[in-house]
Formats: sequence, structure tokens, C-alpha cells
Amino acid sequence: MKKTLPSDSRVIIIGAGPAGLTAAYELIKLGNKPVVVDKSNKVGGLARTEVYRGYRFDIGGHRFYTKVDEVKNLWDEVLSNNFRVVSRLSRIFYKGKFYNYPLNINNTITNLGIVESFLIFFSYIKWKMFPYNEEKTFEQWVTDRFGRRLYNIFFKSYTEKVWGTPCSEIKADWAAQRIKGLSLKTAVVNALFHTNGVKSLINEFHYPALGPGMMWETFQKKIHEAGGKVKINCDVIEINCEENKIKSIVINNNGNTEELTGDHFISSMPVSEFIKKMNPQPAPAIYSAAENLSYRAMILVGIIVDEKELFPDNWLYIHSPEFKVGRIQNFKNWSREMSADENKTNIGMEYFCSEGDELWALSDDELIALAKTELEGLGISSAKKIGDAVVFRQPKAYPVYDNDFLHNLNIIKEFLGHLENFQTIGRNGMHRYNNQDHSMLTAMLAIRNLLGENHDLWKVNTERSYYEEIKVKKQSPASISEKSNEKIYH
Repeated sequence: MKKTLPSDSRVIIIGAGPAGLTAAYELIKLGNKPVVVDKSNKVGGLARTEVYRGYRFDIGGHRFYTKVDEVKNLWDEVLSNNFRVVSRLSRIFYKGKFYNYPLNINNTITNLGIVESFLIFFSYIKWKMFPYNEEKTFEQWVTDRFGRRLYNIFFKSYTEKVWGTPCSEIKADWAAQRIKGLSLKTAVVNALFHTNGVKSLINEFHYPALGPGMMWETFQKKIHEAGGKVKINCDVIEINCEENKIKSIVINNNGNTEELTGDHFISSMPVSEFIKKMNPQPAPAIYSAAENLSYRAMILVGIIVDEKELFPDNWLYIHSPEFKVGRIQNFKNWSREMSADENKTNIGMEYFCSEGDELWALSDDELIALAKTELEGLGISSAKKIGDAVVFRQPKAYPVYDNDFLHNLNIIKEFLGHLENFQTIGRNGMHRYNNQDHSMLTAMLAIRNLLGENHDLWKVNTERSYYEEIKVKKQSPASISEKSNEKIYH
């Protein structure tokens, strides 16, 4: 028999991104009044929407597409008629030419030319005949399946921009996880015949009229209306534990500290930070595991261009290694309401980096100058039409799966598993590179755990909610397994 959660049971949630807000929303539907805290000045986390002079900027580009019916129903319930249906168009820019993504055989051959296309084909045959004896690295894994020439064109540069590591140093396990089920043969067959059995990408998705932040701000409003609290600008500075339970957290709001006690605690903050803020401090091996989890940061340079239409894509992947920018978002092509002026276009130049590295250390003015130079160098716009700009920095945007991450994460998982009144959820809370629908699902199942169900959140299947297959079989949350099938482009 399921238990109910007493209405006076105090639930404290750390993090006001998709996961944390979903957990809070599920609780208010049960009559509970949770308290959510977040150190940022607005809700949404990585999925927030920033506003500059009326122009709206999505930090990363967040499509509302899911195979999880429970999540889709929740989106519709909260935002109802404020969605736009968006046709997907994304291309790869390489050596001055645009390649359709996913692969279009005519477009690819036209851009590459007959000679290069044949060289790619023969490179593919060569590596099929003489593969590596052992696939230890990303480079070896991809080369065995696509050939060396295609690897250099469509995999190497962009992957190294995103992760800041040579492909020869990224584990083959990572490649197998990110691009499982793809090969040159399947890509060509799909391009030529659109075969149903071949995985392909969705061609349309939903998007809030005013960006993803519109969703999370509506969550925030509904939580407040039901008597819950969402406290922003509140940094967690200490997590107090006693035996196998968390007793309280201490938050800092502009110099004012406050201790919040609770019966249950749920967190979507980076799990490495959570460990470091625990009092008493965990054993050295656990603390060291947290210290050694790595992240990639992202800088978005928002630029307002004095052109009504700039390019037709939702976003572009920039594979050419001579440019530092990794991806360019055209927010007007996500929703026309993202632009304050119909005669201008607001775009986001995304730079992937690590906190403290050369890119991260640049001033805002230097980053804007770099973005403007690269935008003109790409031939997308002339300097005289590039107007106002703004910089947004996102630390810990992408959990890194380096050689030691699984070892470190397993140490942390085992330790946290002994806390009787705590659950960690979401992308950074689980150090898992997932989409917002998967983060929301972990939150929904966490609340069901409070009601007596027994879901292992670490085994939530990312394949169902992340990989973009068109033809899928519906599953219930109870059937979710730990299988993972993620894609290389995010």
C-alpha cells in the first residue's frame, strides 16, 4: 500500500532548474509546500532564458521534444497554448560550405566534390578491411566505423571544441555511448532510401513562445501560488548531516545567512559541490572523488544583427578548426517572439571552454570582439551590420566523462546511497549528460520514492528521453532500464 506524504512534511530542494522545479511542482500537487533554493538570480538553470534589451537568449538551445508521456503531459499542463511548433534545420559549416545534418547524400557529394567523396569511400573500405586491433580511443572507434577522412571532417574538430581534449585521449567507451547505432553505411542508406529501420533525427519540435525560461518561470509562479517557496540568490554554503541523515542546509543571501531544516532533501546542484559542502566533511577518498569530477563550461555571446533574416537554420555546427566558436544559435528561427525587433536578428555564439582557461579568462569586451570577427569571417554577416552584444557565462554546463569519472562517480553514489532522507537528481546532480526531459523524469520518480515507491534514479533510461529516434515503442516508467544511447551533438 502506498504511503502518503504528510502535508507538513518539510521538503528542501536545492536547485531551481528543470529537475528541482519539477520536484517542487509534483509536491504541491500532493498538497505539500516545498522550499526551493538556487544561487542564481533567475530560475531555469542551464535551461533559463536571458533577456537583454528586449531580446531573448536561450543558453544552449533547448528543444521540447520527449518520448516520455508523463513529461510531455506536464509541459502541456503548465504551458498549455504557449508552445510553437518549430521545423528543425541544422547544418554543419566546414571549409566555407554548409552540410545538411543529418546527412543528405546529394548535398554532401556536391560540397565535397566527386574526388573527395571517392577518397572518403575508399578510406571507409580501408578501415573496414584493416581496423585497429583494439579500439581504445574515440579517434580509433570512429575511424573504424567511418574511415579516417570522414572522421577528420565531421567528428574531430567539433568534438575537440566541445570537450577540450584531443580525440586520441577520449575513451572509446565515450564514442560508443554517444553515437551508438550509427555507421557510414547506415547514414548513407538512410540518406538514400529513408529506411525506417535506420535511426534519424526528429524534424520538428515544440518550443515556448518566449524561450525555455517561460516554462520554468511558470513553474515558479505555480509553486508560489500553492504556498511553496522558490528562493533565488541563495547560495548553499553548508549541508549539515547527523549519522545517516541530512538535518539542515545553510544558505547565504547577499550576506545574510539562514538555516533551513527539513525532513527530506532533494538536490540538483553539481554533486561534486554537494559533497564539498557537507558537514562533517566526508572521508578523504569521497572528497577526492568529488574534487576529480570535471566539467566543461560554455560562454554565449549574444549578438544583435541589423538584418531581418540572417540564415534559415535553428543552429549551425562550426566544424572548421580555424574558428573557436562551436555552435551558432539563431533564436528568431526558434520563435519570432525571441526578437524585440522584427527587422533585426539576435543570435548566440557558443564557445565551449573550461573555467579558468584562455577563453574563460577573456573579458566581455574581448569575447564580443572575437565573436564579431568570427561572425564576419564565417561570411554570415558584415561588420557594419553587427550591432549590440552581451556575454553570458555558464559554468559546469556539461559533465565530462573522462577516464576516471565512472570510478569517482561510483564512490560518490555508494556514499550518498547511505543518506536516508536525500536524493540527487538532474544533469549535474547525477553528473550525467542528459536533456531536460530526462532531468524532469528523475525528479518525478524521486517524489514517487517519497510516496513509498522504489525507483533507482541512477538507472533511469536516457535512451527513451535523449536519443532522437522517430519510431519508438511507448514504455512506462516502471520499465525503464539503465541502457544508454546518447548522441554526439547536443
